[in-house]
Amino acid sequence: MPPSVLFVCLGNICRSPLAEAAFREEARRLKLNVVADSAGTGDWHVGSPPDPRAQAVARKNGVDISALRGRQVKPADFRRFTHIVALDEDNLAHLRRLAPPDATADLSLLLDHLEGREGQPVADPYFGDDDGFDVTWADVFVGARGLAQKLRRGD
Repeated sequence: MPPSVLFVCLGNICRSPLAEAAFREEARRLKLNVVADSAGTGDWHVGSPPDPRAQAVARKNGVDISALRGRQVKPADFRRFTHIVALDEDNLAHLRRLAPPDATADLSLLLDHLEGREGQPVADPYFGDDDGFDVTWADVFVGARGLAQKLRRGD
């Protein structure tokens, strides 16, 4: 069974869809057989497409995320995915509270998979300027690359 990764932020319209997209691209580049998805801990944007600014930064980096739709984390996700990767400590703490007793997924922060960035959050660009999305893309890109490389090595 291939590794499966769920990326999680608050609303699933900015950071987690960008992380999913960056990870899919890196997995494709590495010819890594994985499953990837994204979700939010909150329910505000269920069924909504990614923020237009997130779509724009993804497009600028050669990735189309317009077909993605927001969804909320479900208890079954903790058994369905081998890895659940939060984009910040608040969402990681929320995931730990949500995890059912029979959860099997490994929980981590995205930047834990990048040497020297362990414990660091990916900044939420939602309330900032457009250039904040470039910063977020840079972080999710390097974090996704680090995670994909670890999975390839079997770490």
